[in-house]
Amino acid sequence: MLTPDQIARYREDGYVVAFDVVSAEAIDELRRVTDEFVEESRGVTEHTDAFDLELGHTREAPRLRRLKSPVGRHPVYDAALRHEGILAIVSSLIGHGLRYNGDKLNMKWSGYGSAVEWHQDWAFYPHTNDDLLAVGIALDDMTAENGCMLMAPGTHQGPIYDHHQDGVFVGAITDDDFDPSGAVEVTMSAGSISLHHARTAHGSLPNMSAAPRRLLLFQYCAMDAWPVLGAGSWDAFTSTIIRGEPTRAPRMTDVPVRIPLPSPDRAGSIYEIQTELRRSVLADARH
Repeated sequence: MLTPDQIARYREDGYVVAFDVVSAEAIDELRRVTDEFVEESRGVTEHTDAFDLELGHTREAPRLRRLKSPVGRHPVYDAALRHEGILAIVSSLIGHGLRYNGDKLNMKWSGYGSAVEWHQDWAFYPHTNDDLLAVGIALDDMTAENGCMLMAPGTHQGPIYDHHQDGVFVGAITDDDFDPSGAVEVTMSAGSISLHHARTAHGSLPNMSAAPRRLLLFQYCAMDAWPVLGAGSWDAFTSTIIRGEPTRAPRMTDVPVRIPLPSPDRAGSIYEIQTELRRSVLADARH
């Protein structure tokens, strides 16, 4: 469980780190399964519904950037989603009834791992209330050198910044009012987890080190938080429940919302969406 000080820090800053939550044995198993998917990616030459590839990906030198929806692809990822220690920590922040609304495994390999530009998760999937957060399980040590996440403290209490360019959603903050000068590097050891509020502005630099950086990400929601753009169907909504009973009564709170439409021509993962940007901030920061 989080300490009262950690909970207070999350409420104030919009993120917190809990160290040594996942056992070394479980991390080794997650790495092993991940390596199997990297091997499988040698057989593809372009993005698929499972694989998002770095530029320069080849059979001889696979550069898998993201494994999409890993929970549905292997039981070891599903088990991590339902890790009792993680669920206890998440529930201490957003309540007992939980569902999830997304999962991915982002990989930054040594010397070329892509940056992720500044953004707020909330801009992609606004809900009726903002009891939503993302958990990142560190499969490797996360350092400033290998592209750990950057957080802008307190931004979860402010506006939803514009993520549009020329009227089209591009998945990155384009608002001149956004000032990331107080950004914090979220470093942590393998087996630790980060938790950040869905409205907290964050991003990450490229990995220019010799060490890999693999981060397994799960998006958790309070049960009574309903997506503004629709749940698709009742079955789709209830299929994402992790614990608790479904409700047909969304909790409505006064939260700022921007709709992530219209979509760009290069829709897909956040990496593809952000290629539409005319001005990169984090991608160019180490060049």
